[in-house]
Amino acid sequence: MDGIDAIRAICREWSKARILVLTTYSGDENIHRALEAGARGYLIKDMVDQRLFTAIRMIHEGRRYVPAEVAVRLAEHGPRVDLTDREKEVLVLMARGLRNREIGLELRVTEATARTHVENISAKLGVRTRTEAVVLAIQRGFIRVD
Repeated sequence: MDGIDAIRAICREWSKARILVLTTYSGDENIHRALEAGARGYLIKDMVDQRLFTAIRMIHEGRRYVPAEVAVRLAEHGPRVDLTDREKEVLVLMARGLRNREIGLELRVTEATARTHVENISAKLGVRTRTEAVVLAIQRGFIRVD
């Protein structure tokens, strides 16, 4: 269970839970996922100063807390990119260096289907190369390479 799953589980069990995320993950997709899961605030660890106390107070009062720096990260990329679960799987395989044929074999689809997924990912992310797609996906939090 990752942090997002934990937030969902807590909110499902206790609907009035007030969760503040304190993390190192600053990609806009990470922020979107946490807030959609039920978090009331989002702080990145290098932002922790007096804002932590402000965030705790605001969330305790039932309000949301998203500092300006986090809001800017959300706005930088414009509207949210909606990648399918399959496209995220393909991105992980791309990050491992697999080519379309190998992705197709791994996912039990044709090479043409794998190529279509790669093309759709590139179009959605607004990139021209596989490398750009993988780098951007990691930076924005669509995938993690552990």
